[in-house]
Amino acid sequence: RFLLSPMPGLLVDVAVRAGQKVLAGEKLAVIEAMKMENILVAQQDGVVAKVSASKGESLAVDQIILEFQ
Repeated sequence: RFLLSPMPGLLVDVAVRAGQKVLAGEKLAVIEAMKMENILVAQQDGVVAKVSASKGESLAVDQIILEFQ
């Protein structure tokens, strides 16, 4: 159960931290690609186990951003 980067781009915001409970539809992270911001949201309720990527990091396609319990 991971949040993967859907495209290459710059991680401009991580809106959650490890141990935080999230609800479906809640913003998790924002990726900037081709001057457009793409907001990644939770698909279901859960708890963030680990944040693997940090703000300002360049991401590749399918790179792990978050891990859920």
